[in-house]
Amino acid sequence: MSADTAAVNLLEVRGLTKIFGSLKACDAVDLTIRKGEIHALLGENGAGKSTLVKMLFGSLEPYSGEIRWNGQPVKIANPNAARKLGIGMVFQHFSLFEALSAAENIALSLDDQTPISTIAAKAQALSYSYGLPLDPYSLVGDLSVGERQRIEIIRCLLQTPDLIILDEPTSVLTPQEADKLFETLERLRAEGKSILYISHRLEEVKRMCDAATVMRHGKVVAHCDPRQETAASLARMMVGSEVHAVVRAPIEGIETAEALLEVRNLSRKPATPFSMPLKNISLNVRAGEVIGIAGVAGNGQGEFFEAVSGEAMQLEAGTVRIRGQDAGKLSITGRRLLGAAFVPEERLGHGAAPRMKLSENLFLSRYATDSKAFLGPGGVVKESAIDAATQRIVQEMDVRKSARDPEAAALSGGNLQKFIIGRELDRRPTVMVVNQPTWGVDAGAAAKIRQSLIELARSGSAVLVISQDLDELFEISDAISVMHNGELSRPLPRAEATLEKIGLLMGGAEPGHVDHGLESV
Repeated sequence: MSADTAAVNLLEVRGLTKIFGSLKACDAVDLTIRKGEIHALLGENGAGKSTLVKMLFGSLEPYSGEIRWNGQPVKIANPNAARKLGIGMVFQHFSLFEALSAAENIALSLDDQTPISTIAAKAQALSYSYGLPLDPYSLVGDLSVGERQRIEIIRCLLQTPDLIILDEPTSVLTPQEADKLFETLERLRAEGKSILYISHRLEEVKRMCDAATVMRHGKVVAHCDPRQETAASLARMMVGSEVHAVVRAPIEGIETAEALLEVRNLSRKPATPFSMPLKNISLNVRAGEVIGIAGVAGNGQGEFFEAVSGEAMQLEAGTVRIRGQDAGKLSITGRRLLGAAFVPEERLGHGAAPRMKLSENLFLSRYATDSKAFLGPGGVVKESAIDAATQRIVQEMDVRKSARDPEAAALSGGNLQKFIIGRELDRRPTVMVVNQPTWGVDAGAAAKIRQSLIELARSGSAVLVISQDLDELFEISDAISVMHNGELSRPLPRAEATLEKIGLLMGGAEPGHVDHGLESV
């Protein structure tokens, strides 16, 4: 390697390998990030991306291979060593204490004993200089998810890193907030900072990134300039085959179809100091249609899901109706017995018990609705029937795993999501309510899940999808509502909805102004 090449390369990874048991999570990975470059890291769920960045950030130790920083070999023993070297990371799932202020959360990541007032002043000045305004004294629990992400970014920037690793940074942002983030990233690049950008949103990658490394099954399969590729060709590199486009067949006569899920004047007081109250929400989802609910996280979507699913019961039984029957006072199992299925946002610990096998998780969620298939005389469990159903779901949803029936925690996040969605689809429910169906799922798996939800609806079921991914909602929904500050807007038919209208509603604009103040694109 020439001196000139070393001068422009900030990070070089050569033959980096990580082995867990018999699984090579990273197999002789090569990666080069230049100074002042935004570099995309792409791959399916389970491709090895998370393992790679954990080694770069010092959370995992490589089995073999070399990391070079500014041309010199380095050992990154822990995240503190990574930060001292000049590597910062903003994780997809934030690590903030809700009861503390923004400045106090930032202070926890700093080594010195700088006074909070000094940290607050520095954070505020830096946030405004980068166009990410932040009140350092605001409590995290009172902030939107977009504002919380600003804390994570400012906390990272205060450590003056030369390389910033961003994991799915726009998954919780409105289109307007995402545009502001892109402006910040472009400024960082202009200042000579390097960024490793992990995202499943390929149009973002094409827009922002100078180079891309694509991983599949633990190996690097391609290096490319994403600006010279299409979203389809990038997806093909990731998956190894064509990713079929999602097809949303037209729907007719929906106005006269039966309302299979009805929510009537749902209000709910906050269960915790940081919960969002729900305010007089009404919604019908009819047989054959997919209704999408957009919104920045933290505006009541979780509380709404709990109310509809039965995790939180209502005072009036008629507040929630499933297939024409009052269900507001029924438990989750009671609502499942009416033909409903539910997929929560948090997959590990909520959608699945981490230390239980996939077959055990399947039985746990379906023992009541599938008692004839899974239970014999005297309540004896039919293990062969449960195993057959588990393997059927695994095959149908292409769940990648290292054993026939592993614990849920042994699967990557995306593969566990595929199993949980498949577990509910396998029942052919009459009503399906899903919160964040493809969060952190690769392009091929996302297309499979979205097409399955559309097909379930077109078979005569009612499907309600809560998602922060606007591209997803526009792809699968027949109408889109927006949840903001615990209130739900009227559903906009897909033909009337635009990114601008939905984005403004997500930001709190009055529905009447949005409906009439913007033209369709």
